[in-house]
Amino acid sequence: MPSPAKLVLGMMSGTSADGIDAALVRISGAPPNLKIDLLNHTHQSFPPQVRKEILRVAEQNPLTPGEFSQLHTRLGHIYAEAALTACKKFRISPKKIALIGNHGQTIFHQGQPTNFLGLPTVSTLQIGDGSIIANLTSITTVSDFRPADMALGGQGAPLVPFADYALYRHPKLGRVSLNIGGIANITVISANAKPSDVFAFDTGPGNMLIDALVQHFTNGRQRYDKNASLARQGHLHRELLAHLLRDRYFKLKPPKSTGREYFGATYVKKILARVRRLKLEPNDLIHTVTVFTAASIAEALHRFVLPQHKIHQLIVSGGGAQNPLLMSQLSALFALAGNVVIPSEARNLSSAIEVLPSSTFNVPTDAKEALAFAILAYETFQQRPSNIPTATGARGPAILGKISYAPPR
Repeated sequence: MPSPAKLVLGMMSGTSADGIDAALVRISGAPPNLKIDLLNHTHQSFPPQVRKEILRVAEQNPLTPGEFSQLHTRLGHIYAEAALTACKKFRISPKKIALIGNHGQTIFHQGQPTNFLGLPTVSTLQIGDGSIIANLTSITTVSDFRPADMALGGQGAPLVPFADYALYRHPKLGRVSLNIGGIANITVISANAKPSDVFAFDTGPGNMLIDALVQHFTNGRQRYDKNASLARQGHLHRELLAHLLRDRYFKLKPPKSTGREYFGATYVKKILARVRRLKLEPNDLIHTVTVFTAASIAEALHRFVLPQHKIHQLIVSGGGAQNPLLMSQLSALFALAGNVVIPSEARNLSSAIEVLPSSTFNVPTDAKEALAFAILAYETFQQRPSNIPTATGARGPAILGKISYAPPR
């Protein structure tokens, strides 16, 4: 029997920690014939003190067990409040929502094994207690999605490819779904692909470095480069760009994932130290790092995707899709036109790739990941796996997340 439609509220707060995206989604059916309707979406910022603490912890600054417990609990309350506020904005009773899928706030992610107490260990930590969300909203909540995949040898990331495949697969067009949040990641969906054909990985920094530099140079007055206004006042420094593109992460083969642990504060300090020797103006650095994000994405596609896959469209979501300089660089890189720096290997691309915002497909650029976690929560509640092993490196399918049931009504 087909599954009756459920209303699911997906929530996402990414590595930039700029707030909570919420998406109200009607979902029915089962793969490969899921029916997905995005009904509404909204964004709510974190309180400034909370955001400051999230970033402090995510940069691996010392944290006592008591402070961790308090932050985990406090975020549970904040997510619950965000869910109820979203319901009020959408003019829908929480009683009509069957599920919440909450990604939680990542404060640590180690996808590659490192030695810990004598054994190779991978781990991830997303905080914001699901039990608190379920009990304060009276809505059953799925959270903590990543560890199940990691237990099967995967990197726990990226998880969005399951949703990308459901949203974007096409019988004749090869597509890449690119999300530019704090970190940029891609999902490769060849024409007429089966789930086992899909693969995905983090290409490297998205908005993370740009945001950090803008906050540094404006003394915190600006959190991001709105409309690329600062970057467009600067000029490209080719030597610095070439240096950044030589980072060892870009040569690692997929599956691979990264985060603030690698491209966070320590990485920014290294860039600033180099810039002081080069005597660059702040806007020149912001411009160069914006181009770096685009060029590293192009490098990833050339190195790991285009040699084996014919791609017709690059579908862009996330905050980076609202950066006009970043989008124009991507368009120019894949059209092989304009005065942009193109990684040398990428000059051999055989044909142009159309660069499109996800809004072209009725998926608002700032709602895609919240939508994805609504879909993952739905699959978990149906007791179906929703990782894609070819994307994460897991040995097999995993049912993701932990279910916190709502109290009896």
